[in-house]
Formats: sequence, structure tokens, C-alpha cells
Amino acid sequence: MARKASLSGFPEWLPQERLVELHVLDVLRRTFELHGFSNIETRAVETVGQLLRKGEIDKEVYALSRLQAEEGEASGKTDPNSLALHFDLTVPFARYVVENAGHLSFPFRRYQIQKVWRGERPQEGRAREFTQADIDVVGDGALPFRYDVELALVIAEALGALPIPDFKIRVNNRKLAEGFYRGIGLEDTAGVLRSIDKLEKIGAQRVAELLQEELGATAEQADAALKLASIRTEDMSFVEQVRALGVSNELLDEGLDELSQVISEAVKRAPGRVVADLSIARGLDYYTGTVYETVLVGHESLGSICSGGRYDALASKGSRTFPGVGLSIGVTRLVMRILSQDFASASRSVPTVVLMTLATDDSWSSAQDTAALLRSRGIPVEVAAKAEKFGKQIKYADRRGIPFVWFTAEDGSHEVKDIRTGEQVPADPALWTPPAEDLAVQVTPASVPTA
Repeated sequence: MARKASLSGFPEWLPQERLVELHVLDVLRRTFELHGFSNIETRAVETVGQLLRKGEIDKEVYALSRLQAEEGEASGKTDPNSLALHFDLTVPFARYVVENAGHLSFPFRRYQIQKVWRGERPQEGRAREFTQADIDVVGDGALPFRYDVELALVIAEALGALPIPDFKIRVNNRKLAEGFYRGIGLEDTAGVLRSIDKLEKIGAQRVAELLQEELGATAEQADAALKLASIRTEDMSFVEQVRALGVSNELLDEGLDELSQVISEAVKRAPGRVVADLSIARGLDYYTGTVYETVLVGHESLGSICSGGRYDALASKGSRTFPGVGLSIGVTRLVMRILSQDFASASRSVPTVVLMTLATDDSWSSAQDTAALLRSRGIPVEVAAKAEKFGKQIKYADRRGIPFVWFTAEDGSHEVKDIRTGEQVPADPALWTPPAEDLAVQVTPASVPTA
């Protein structure tokens, strides 16, 4: 991870690093499928109008055009029909649901693991091309709140199976926040949320100034908004703390009830990992209820590794709406931190378990026959390209990280050697199997610190 990328913001992994990334992807895929999420993939491009329709920042969107556009083709960032690379998977998914609604069964549970592109300044944990892993549940017309609870638990299970430090899924509810702001007389709730969303970056004093300067809040209103944002608990005590602020509003009551459902179930099923954090706002305007952000304990400076929330109007077709709730894991951000901090390593750099050596160049074809027998039973095998001295072939296997070398004698007998221990034993290609821990590359977690 210390090497310099040839093109900043577009990471490429060495083989052993890629194996760690594949392990992360496999864990996520397996967990999502165990919970009944179906996999889809959407196209890499959307129209500019589609991408920007919910107020996203256009300076981060990569426009897409040919070097020599044909006459009549849409081009230019101001043309809503021009093409751009998607910067997340939620907006494309909303479009996918609308276009395929007649073929989907609702509630529709999907997971999606793809590359996305965002033109921001590269730094640790931030890239311009990166992989996201999303899960969403979308309904037709309505979506029970219980899915908001379920998604927090699924993500807690998925992240808990990864070789990362402890983490906190911080949950809030925008109904709670918006109802509170209205209850204290602040009607521009979206503006307040945007200011509160900057709390960790600029601090409480500056947020209070912004609320007064930009939104016309009084000092007392700004103080009340900050008191709400200061509430953070791992249990149900946040309810009493909110009530103690003395604000009444129906939307506040609804949001408080919804957040209570998430936390009460999480206390039982993921104790200490899902917390009520009333400072979480999420800057995107399409969130309407539950919002989530996740940080690694001791690595909070990395930013959120998983975020999302409830959206009720992101996808619609005429009078028909498709409310949903979803979470997105920043896979590349996680892998960067796993590799840079040596949180995990691959047991070898290649999938190969056995190198089939050659005694003579004429034996290459018969070695391929033996290799085919092993491969038919799921054992990854390479066949040497030429009959060099056995010592040189063994050194090649050692350099590649291949644990076993296979020898075939002139009489047709076979032996296999574990080059890590030096043990060499007779082997039947129709029966021999390596130890289970050697059959596939193992990604081993290190002793992961939390600070």
C-alpha cells in the first residue's frame, strides 16, 4: 500500500491484495444471499438529468462522451440527456425499479456490488473509482418500517464477519430531527439538517453560527438543535433524553417511535454495535426517515464505511411510488484500511495448490492428464512449462507461493511434496487431496486493534 498509484484515485491491487478484496466481497455476497437478497447489476452510465434530479453535486460527476461525437448526439454537462458515470448505486437502482416494476415481485430485496465513479480529491479512504456493495428493500406504494430494523441487523452481521476493527452503526431518524426543529420554530428543516451534517467537520460553535447566520435561528434555537445532536446512546435511554428537551411535535413522536424500534431490536441482536446517534443527518435530500452511518472504532477519521437510509420518493412512476430503505458499504475504503493496517493477509498470493513438475519436456502432455484429474476434484493446478532441474522448478513454486509440487516417475508412480515442511509422500492422482486449509486461499485476520 506504500507504492504510488500510476493514476491517482484509481487503485489497483497486487494479486495477494486482490485476494483480500475478494474475501471481503465473498463474505458480503454470502451474507446478503443468506438473508434473501437477489443480485442485480445496472449499467455504468445514466443520463445527467437522472443523476442530478435529487440535487447531487454535479462537480463530482464524470461526464461521458466520445472524442468525436456524431451530429445530433447529446453532449455537455448542461444537457440532461448527455451521459455520465454513476456516482452511487442508489439512483441507478431507483431507475431500474421504475423501468422493471412489471417484472419484479415486491417488496423487492436486492444487493448490488459494482464500481462507481466520483470526481473528488483522492486521499486515504477516498478514491475516484471504487467499489460499493449495496442492499435495499423496495416496496410498491408502501414499505413496512420493519425493513429499516432488518437492514441494520443484516449490515451488523456482514461487517462483523469481516477482518476489521469493531464498528458502530450510528442510527438517527430524520422525522425525529425535522419534527424537533419545527417544534422549536425552525421551518427550514432541510437547511438545519445540512448544517448539523457538518458538525463533526467544523464543530458545534461554527454550526451554531451557521444556523443563526444562514437560517435566521436565534441563539436559543441553535442551542436546542445542538443539544438534540449531542444525544448518543447504545440503549433506549435516548428516548428520555429527547423528551427532557421539552419539545412537542407529531412528526417528532413518529420518528422517535421508529428509532426506538431499531434500537430495541439491535440491543438484543447486535449489542453495542448499533447506537442511537442524533447527530447523524445525511446530506442527501432524498432520505425521509431512518438514516445510518457506520464508523470503525479507533479509525473514525476514515469517515463512514457504510451509510444509507429510508427514501420514500426517490423512485416513482406517475402516481405510483416505490419507497425503499438501503445501505451502502464502501468496499474500497474498507479494503484500503485493511491492507494499510495489515488487518488481514492472504495465505498465499496465487490460487494454485499444486505445481506439476516435468521430468522431460515430452512428459508435458501426460502431466496435463494428471492435472486434469486433480482439477476435476476442485484442486487448482499449474503445469510447468519446461523440464528444468527439479530444484529450479521447486524454487518457482516457492516464489509463487504454491505449497505442493508433484513428481511423476518413469514407471508412472506419483509423489507429492509439501515444500514448506519438506515432507514427500506417494500420491494417487485419483484420490489425493490437500489439507482443507490449503485447498483454497485463506484470508487470515491479524490481531485487530481498536485504537
